[in-house]
Amino acid sequence: MFGYVTTNKPELKVREFYRYQNYYCGLCQTLKRRYGHLSQFCLTYDMTFLSILLTGLYEPKTLKKEYRCLTHPLKKMEILSNEYMDYAADMTILLCYYQCLDDWKDDKKLSAWMESRVLKEKVRQLCARYPRQFRAVRKYIRLLAKKEEEGSTDVDQLSGLTGQMLGEIFVMQEDVWADTLRGIGFYLGKFIYLMDACEDLEKDIEKHRFNPLIKRSRQPDYDQYIQNALNTIMACCAAEFEKLPIILDVEILRNILYAGVWMRYEKMMRRKRTEEKGHESL
Repeated sequence: MFGYVTTNKPELKVREFYRYQNYYCGLCQTLKRRYGHLSQFCLTYDMTFLSILLTGLYEPKTLKKEYRCLTHPLKKMEILSNEYMDYAADMTILLCYYQCLDDWKDDKKLSAWMESRVLKEKVRQLCARYPRQFRAVRKYIRLLAKKEEEGSTDVDQLSGLTGQMLGEIFVMQEDVWADTLRGIGFYLGKFIYLMDACEDLEKDIEKHRFNPLIKRSRQPDYDQYIQNALNTIMACCAAEFEKLPIILDVEILRNILYAGVWMRYEKMMRRKRTEEKGHESL
């Protein structure tokens, strides 16, 4: 489900792009340090965004160091490390575990089941350390499964479940900024759920799987409905974000929220228009 909260690379300045890489690679190495090599496969753009957001808001002491990545062994990379990136790594593992369980449930992916077994003990420890976040994820899994069994087509309600869960993930500590961070996470969660449902629509129809958009997709105004819904959600998300007094790396964060999140939507629509033109030419 995750992977939508990324940058629009062409719109970033060169120094901003490298700064984003410092966070992305830093989170990757934080995962490795805290959970071992296999945990690096759990790395997501979404939790990279969270690490930048919390670092920009709280401006903690951040360590910088150079390292050589196995992916780019000839080039030294600079990575960042701080307590909020540690938190983002912890939440990455928590979300990855439940994503693996979902992949096993939906597609019976053996690799997902095996990865969930590897992560299970680590997640048990995280549950004790972050009881609020753990309860939010467990509640989300339970309620979403219930709504899917009922065949609900209430997209606003279903996406809201993802929003409520991600809202709790975005709050590391209860303070003056907690409600605003919850708001950002809530609207991003709604956006992610709706985008995921859009991208999986054809596959879900083909495999006879639940998707709340199946009935709606048969309506002539479907594309406009989706665009309006996504625009409204991200406008609310941006409004919450602008309440925060962030200066550090704010342009990277704005690039993601105002442009980056739309990259996969635009790609999906280009593909759809190409397919429609192909059908018309037959």
